[in-house]
Amino acid sequence: MKYILITNNDSLLNSSYKNINVVYKNCSYIEVLLRVRAYIHKGHTILTHPLSSSLKPNETPFKSILISGSSKGATDAFSVDIIEQAIEAYKKFPQSNKSLNQKIIDDFKLVDKTVIESAILNNL
Repeated sequence: MKYILITNNDSLLNSSYKNINVVYKNCSYIEVLLRVRAYIHKGHTILTHPLSSSLKPNETPFKSILISGSSKGATDAFSVDIIEQAIEAYKKFPQSNKSLNQKIIDDFKLVDKTVIESAILNNL
């Protein structure tokens, strides 16, 4: 089975995960959630929780979510519920407009990459 990794973290672009198609877009955290929701409505299943890690949605600009690689046709209600809850959680937190220096940006990328790689290595 092939999987899809939806991400806005460019540090994952050169990763060579077996059976994982990395779909990268330079976009916001909420846009990653909305892209995942679109895939779910096409019949894909969410495999990693969108609110994984101890970082709140307003604390990091990066998010990576693993979903099934093939559509099963029917929309998975559990996946819809999970992604909708994540979108609502995102909306509850005030979004920061502060600019981040490169060191902080790199640290957030590393945290996101470490969380998703842990999920990949432990579950696939």
